[in-house]
Amino acid sequence: MNGDPRPELPSGKDLDDMCRQLAAAVEEHGLSVATAESLTAGNIAAHLGKAPDAGSWFCGGIVAYTREVKHSVLHVPDGPVVCEEAARVMAHSTATLMGASLTLAVTGEAGPNTQENDRPGTVWFGVVDHGTAETEKQVFSGDPEAVLGATVEHAIQLLLRHASGRHTPSSRVVN
Repeated sequence: MNGDPRPELPSGKDLDDMCRQLAAAVEEHGLSVATAESLTAGNIAAHLGKAPDAGSWFCGGIVAYTREVKHSVLHVPDGPVVCEEAARVMAHSTATLMGASLTLAVTGEAGPNTQENDRPGTVWFGVVDHGTAETEKQVFSGDPEAVLGATVEHAIQLLLRHASGRHTPSSRVVN
């Protein structure tokens, strides 16, 4: 404990270790990975791009920070963009655009202000694994930096679980 009231953020070393594990798993299973990011603004892609042999398995990422980009590039329907449907559509559209076998999308509210009356820290994750979509909602606590860190860590964990075959197919909400 460092005296800081915020939840402990993963260290860069921890994220690098997870990305190395992810690289090994995707290479072992012959997968390709892509991302679509909103609140994380490319942070997930930046970590993946530093992983070993990323050029052989990481197709790339799309940063769709504004509502307009989500609608025009990723085909998210009109309406809320911090929701299950937006996360699913972002993941499907990115999988199609990038030709990736495993795609992760994140959309959410880091706070402190909100756009859609969602509680700050609300994040929707969408994963498309060989054409099958799953979604998950998390509500993280802390300031925007803590929410961002928790989102990046959880996203990489989700990719790692899918790449290594340790996921349970479902659509779930976790509060």
